[in-house]
Amino acid sequence: MPVGLFRVCLLVITAIVNHPLFFPKDNGTVPESTEEIIQKMKEREESLRLEQLRLEQEIADQEASQKALEKAAVVVEESKEERVRWDMWTALSMVIFLLIELWRQDFQEGNWQDIGGEEDDMAVLGKAFKGVAFPDKAVLASFYEKRILGTTADMARMREMVEGFADDLLEALRSVCNRDADMEVEDCMGVGSMYENWRVRKPFVCDLVVPFAPPEPYCFRCQTWCSGDSFPPDEQGYGTIKVCRADEDSTGCICDKTKLGEDMLCLLHSQVSSTRPSTEMEDLLCFKNTQYLDADQVMKWFQIAVTKAWNRISHKYEFDLSFSLLDSPGALKIKFKSGKSIAFNLTPVVQYENSDVYFISHFPRSSLAGDIPSSTHWFLTFAVYERRFIQLVSKTLPANACHVSCLQILSFLHGKQCSLTGPSGLTNYHLKTVLLHLLQACPSQNWAPEKLEARLQDMLKFLEKCLHEKKLYHFFIGNEKVPAELGFPIIFQRAEPLNLFRPFVLRRDIYRKMVDTFHEMLRNMTALINEYTVHIPLAHTNGIRKE
Repeated sequence: MPVGLFRVCLLVITAIVNHPLFFPKDNGTVPESTEEIIQKMKEREESLRLEQLRLEQEIADQEASQKALEKAAVVVEESKEERVRWDMWTALSMVIFLLIELWRQDFQEGNWQDIGGEEDDMAVLGKAFKGVAFPDKAVLASFYEKRILGTTADMARMREMVEGFADDLLEALRSVCNRDADMEVEDCMGVGSMYENWRVRKPFVCDLVVPFAPPEPYCFRCQTWCSGDSFPPDEQGYGTIKVCRADEDSTGCICDKTKLGEDMLCLLHSQVSSTRPSTEMEDLLCFKNTQYLDADQVMKWFQIAVTKAWNRISHKYEFDLSFSLLDSPGALKIKFKSGKSIAFNLTPVVQYENSDVYFISHFPRSSLAGDIPSSTHWFLTFAVYERRFIQLVSKTLPANACHVSCLQILSFLHGKQCSLTGPSGLTNYHLKTVLLHLLQACPSQNWAPEKLEARLQDMLKFLEKCLHEKKLYHFFIGNEKVPAELGFPIIFQRAEPLNLFRPFVLRRDIYRKMVDTFHEMLRNMTALINEYTVHIPLAHTNGIRKE
């Protein structure tokens, strides 16, 4: 207890002694340290204020950056949503456009023949006919009688002579060929204008096709652009021919599938077929290192075989035989001692399955398509069916129908115009295709002989419309209205229509030349016809018009 009191007393004494009032007044240590403390406190306050301002600035900057990030995120989100909306609209627009295009094509494919029912439908354009004086019926009749009718008898005699000689030549060709190694040649067939009786321009040229087949045990397997395989657009109308053994399937295996099963693969024979010697395929006229028939090699073989055949039978004839054109390997010319000559084309072809569609080795390139993709691509010709269709329709037309006359007159005018201004992309095959469309579209009674003028105008207007649209569809390909009596292969009827003017879409110079030639032909039509027409008295002409 006394110790505790002592400690308390000591503490009180110490506090009294250290109290500031006990120091003298002249001692300046206390005030000076107070001012320093105050000054330091002010400095501290100032630094704290500055720190506070800095922190506030940083917070403000962080808030601003946060707002900017949030705003950017919102903008990005909005842009994504807008992009999504734009992509949706773009996709929707493309779908609508494609649907419209498909509908338009379907509409055209379904109605591409329906062009001859009414005169108003035929006069969709007609701009090229403004100011053109079209010959009347009397002038056309006189022109046809004077210039065209006289050629029919000459064509008949020439066809008979050429066919007889061609049969003899092919028989000699079979005798000089090796039946175990060379191609087997069948009988020839006449196609084209000479055998459809509408060729008018001289010199007359007979077109003969000669089917051939490979020697046993080989066969041809044909593939077309519409058989399911992928062919680029520029190869439409073409096909390939594969040379296979007759006992092989499409994969090249000679095993019996009934023994292996449909889902089994024979590795032995697939390897054998893939390593087949190239010399064997080249002997079969295939392209090097492939199994595909080469058109160039076929034509070389055919020229050599024809030359050998002619050497065997030349002593029987009093004329010479030669190849007339370098760019047309099958073009032959008979030269008589009198100086006269007869030209004809003898072209090897391959039959497509069991039909009368043929793969032709060389076809006039200006008539249907541009450059051939390669020598292994063969063009398909429907000439046999075209001839049969004209014959079939002719049976339903009135007597002395004017359909052949229209084609003859138009072909004559076109040929005369080309002799004046030079050849163009427009060919007689295009003119024939126009006639085939109109024969299917127009009623039979519209082809009566007295309606020659009207039908000729229909052909010209339809051709003008096709030139304007750059679309002239092949008559058979994609045409589901082909008469069943023809026995036409259904695979080509169901194919997409083939536009014969497609090669001219990108080649504007040829297209421009073709259009200019057509317009010049229209302007010169009356003058060209009057040049070959006997003068008709005006009274006689008026009398015909009154009738």
